[in-house]
Amino acid sequence: MIETILTLGIAIVIAVALWYFLKNVTKLIINSVVGIVLLLIFNFFNIFGMGDIPISLASVLICALGGIPGFVVLLLLNVVGITV
Repeated sequence: MIETILTLGIAIVIAVALWYFLKNVTKLIINSVVGIVLLLIFNFFNIFGMGDIPISLASVLICALGGIPGFVVLLLLNVVGITV
C-alpha cells in the first residue's frame, strides 16, 4: 500500500516538473520564432528607411537565442552602424 502511494506521489511530482519545464520551453520557442520573423520582415520591407540588417549565421543565432530582445539589439547595432 505504501509503495503504491509513494509511486503515485513520485509520478505527480514528475508530471508537475515536466509541465513547468515544457511551459517555459514553449515560451522560449515562440520568442525565438518571433525574433527571427521580425528580422526577416525588417529586411523584406526596409522599415525605417535604413539599410538591411545582414542575415548571417551570427544575426540569426542572436535572434534565435535572444528572441525579441535579440532583434532589438541587432536593430540598435544597425542604427549605430555596427554589423554582425
